[in-house]
Amino acid sequence: MAGAPVGHLATVTPEGRPHVVPCCFVLDGEWIYTAVDAKPKSTLALRRLDNVEAHAAVTLLVDHYDEDWDDLWWVRVDGHAQVWETGPRRAGALTALAAKYRQYRTAVPPGPVIAMEITRWRSWP
Repeated sequence: MAGAPVGHLATVTPEGRPHVVPCCFVLDGEWIYTAVDAKPKSTLALRRLDNVEAHAAVTLLVDHYDEDWDDLWWVRVDGHAQVWETGPRRAGALTALAAKYRQYRTAVPPGPVIAMEITRWRSWP
């Protein structure tokens, strides 16, 4: 069974502990955007938002698994993040996300955007 790329956003809690969540994302130049979207959640005030406010350092890991191990790969992107709750930068990020995800064209994410300025790339193979 073939897999699909999955993004995992890693942040640091205010107490210094790691926190990793799967996410939708888009690359836009030297920035990566992810948004608090309409997928079922108990609240839009997510821990990852508090984490970014406490510690701007974040990592996005995107990986692809396949039964054929010759097709395995991953990319890790490190950077510094900001939370955009309103304004033209948030709107631009949502436009970029909607260009990638059909679901975002019909249900615009209601929550903030996490904007990650890329500082380093690593990949395998």
